[in-house]
Amino acid sequence: MRTVGQLFDLRGRTALVTGGSRGLGLQLATALGEQGATVVLSARKADDLDEAVAQLAARGITAHGIAADLADPDAADRLAAAALDRLGHLDILVNNAGASWGAPAEDTPLAAWDKVMDLNVRAVFLLCQAVGRRSMIPRRAGRIINVASIAGLAGNPPGTMKTLAYNTSKGAIVNFTRTLAGEWGEYGINVNAIAPGFFPSKMTHGLLSRMGEQLAAQAPLHRLGGDADLKGAVVLFASEAGRHITGQILAIDGGVSAV
Repeated sequence: MRTVGQLFDLRGRTALVTGGSRGLGLQLATALGEQGATVVLSARKADDLDEAVAQLAARGITAHGIAADLADPDAADRLAAAALDRLGHLDILVNNAGASWGAPAEDTPLAAWDKVMDLNVRAVFLLCQAVGRRSMIPRRAGRIINVASIAGLAGNPPGTMKTLAYNTSKGAIVNFTRTLAGEWGEYGINVNAIAPGFFPSKMTHGLLSRMGEQLAAQAPLHRLGGDADLKGAVVLFASEAGRHITGQILAIDGGVSAV
């Protein structure tokens, strides 16, 4: 019987993390690397990737960076191929790259709606498809972890955000996760999602600078998310400790979605 330590061990595993050069994506990549996985980070800007790879290397983590703009529908397959050239196969895919747009629903431009949907939903589908076809389905093994949001579980409290496109896209990821888990279980592929609440990031900077203290006070745990609060969940879903978990959405939000 394996010990708990053995169940959470990711040595010898390989992972691709999109949007991995900063913020939540870098936190997720760091967690996988700290448990022994070799990690490929993807983001649009090569300079940001170089900085993130150096930061991981300083922690003893083997990491590579591949620049890709997943708003381009052809980029997903190219990214999957490049990652497989580096790693040989992919055990873990973390779909974290995303975009938001703040505007009243009646004023949201079509171009903004399409930008959010293309990156937050279409790119996730295309990258899952590419990695599935090229590596996970033939090997009949894999872990896909999608980054959703509590914004995909409910509407926005009055006076906070007006992010119809973002909320809709994350709601789509919630059901995408459940549906893909049902289809790909036969291939030994687990598909789960993390739904963060309010975490400091480039995307949330404006909101938290105005309302951070208020949002923290309204959470049952009276705090915002921190720089280690996603680590346990991603390692659970990526490791043998989570082998019997699929199709699940785990809110990590200080209890906001529970009340």
